[in-house]
Amino acid sequence: MGGLGGGCGWVLSVLVVGLMMLRQEVNCLSCGDAISALIPCGSFLLGTGPPKPSDQCCSSARALNKMAATRASRVAVCECFKSSGPSYGVKPARAKQLPSLCKLKLNVDINPNSNCTKI
Repeated sequence: MGGLGGGCGWVLSVLVVGLMMLRQEVNCLSCGDAISALIPCGSFLLGTGPPKPSDQCCSSARALNKMAATRASRVAVCECFKSSGPSYGVKPARAKQLPSLCKLKLNVDINPNSNCTKI
């Protein structure tokens, strides 16, 4: 009977590890999701709009901040913005202002030189 119990323990361990991996993937945002979330901030981030982000922009930024609840998702969002921001024409100065203007507490400086692994 001891052999059967050991086998069940092994199966349970594999299931737990599998669930943990699935949970991590669910918590990670795709780059497309992150970019889509900030579409309302486009004119502000590109420097073609007013010098302050709209209420809709800040609301979207707060929602993205809540979605990026894990370290892995925050690193993924940082890497996404770091690589895609310049190609979209995002002004680094505007991106840097967004958290303070929208009253977001972020541990990341969004700019092309960010070290996203230090989040």
